[in-house]
Amino acid sequence: MLGMRASEIAQAVGGALHGDDALVTGSVETDSRLVTAGGVFVAMPGEVTDGHRFIDAAVEAGAALIIAERPLEQPVPHVVVEQGVVALGLLAAEVIRRVRAAGELTVIGVTGSNGKTTTKNMLQAILEEHGPTVSPVKSFNNEVGAPMTMLRIDEATRYLVLEMGASVEGDIKRLTAMSHPDVGVVLKVGLAHAGEFGGIETTARAKTEMVSDLAEDGVAVLNRDDERVRAMAGATRARVTWFGTEPGPADEPTRLWADGIDSTLEGTVATVHRQDADGGEQSWPLRMRILGEHHVMNALAALTVADALGLDVGRAIDALAGLERAERGRMELLEPGGGITVINDAYNASPDSTAAALRALAHMTRQAGRRSIAVLGEMAELGPHAVEEHDRLGRLAVRVRIDRLIVVGSGAKAIHDAAELESSFGQETTFVETADEAEALLRAELAEGDVVLFKSSNVSGLQPLAERIGGL
Repeated sequence: MLGMRASEIAQAVGGALHGDDALVTGSVETDSRLVTAGGVFVAMPGEVTDGHRFIDAAVEAGAALIIAERPLEQPVPHVVVEQGVVALGLLAAEVIRRVRAAGELTVIGVTGSNGKTTTKNMLQAILEEHGPTVSPVKSFNNEVGAPMTMLRIDEATRYLVLEMGASVEGDIKRLTAMSHPDVGVVLKVGLAHAGEFGGIETTARAKTEMVSDLAEDGVAVLNRDDERVRAMAGATRARVTWFGTEPGPADEPTRLWADGIDSTLEGTVATVHRQDADGGEQSWPLRMRILGEHHVMNALAALTVADALGLDVGRAIDALAGLERAERGRMELLEPGGGITVINDAYNASPDSTAAALRALAHMTRQAGRRSIAVLGEMAELGPHAVEEHDRLGRLAVRVRIDRLIVVGSGAKAIHDAAELESSFGQETTFVETADEAEALLRAELAEGDVVLFKSSNVSGLQPLAERIGGL
């Protein structure tokens, strides 16, 4: 973070300073174990514990300043605020304001029901070749994680990439009010978190917040293939630029689009086309190590951002070619030996991402002449849509011809039931209550040539199983 005095921080967050006007030179942390000398510890009450319990540990680690929700007995400079989480956002907004005033910061916000983290990683790979770039660690995209990412910038930062997630309407609006993105990206509107939003139309309104407050000189990067994202063009003052899988109408063409999309166990390929203002077109081959045809849309989003910023598209495509396959638990390829391949995609799951993973598994294994096994757990936070969406995936598994289906946990049982009903799939689908039962079944059945996909929400606990089967 920028160097700031405690009094300046107190003013930024609307709090009262107690103690010396310390100089803060370190990072801002909400976890006392991560505090370093000269840093700030923000003590916040949480679902599991209260950060105020760890103030002594933060002081011992060298914290120069504490932001807390009550006066402290410890003799350490501290700022008292009403809500730590609000103070965190206010401090992040002040840091962004100062860096913008001092340098050439460009802020890119990314939202969507699926693909945010992969697109963020792609943008990091592209932009870091053009200047110091800050992006979230893991999937830090909420009211705590996004400000924590903002607070990592300094005067040298050229690009800041932010994931913006939402549980209710207004969440993204609060994050854009802190960061004022220059570019807003909307990837897709789906049923992720439908149980919290109440339905897909509410989800669409929430995602629209990414572009509704962009400035006139900003850029909205929108997915033309998604009808709800297309509609967002009417909700922004910013210039709209499109990506998708079709060239679009002549009077408003898709700026970057792809065809020739294919994916194997070695990676994903496509041809990327750019339509220029003079009617001309340029094309580039795209080759990525990331698995799954659906990731081409994420790549197009990242490339369209690069294009909107005036960066060379061919160079950006080269950056994607060098990108590692995936983060842990996101279409992560594991080779435990014995001719078995494990695809660990169990970090998170929604109806759209699970359907895409099943289609990718079926396509890649058919091409390779190998047996496909899908181990599926519950997709969380679907509310009243849960049974219907799990049922739909069971039927899809049959229709795309997954060879073997193992369904884990009562919350996912509708997948198994639907697969049985869809066809004579009875011997190929098995329901078990626990990951341990699934592990025993897999270890008894796995054979050379098998490709096993693990897909579920993180709360289902399939990721540790995927790692054990994958040999980690």
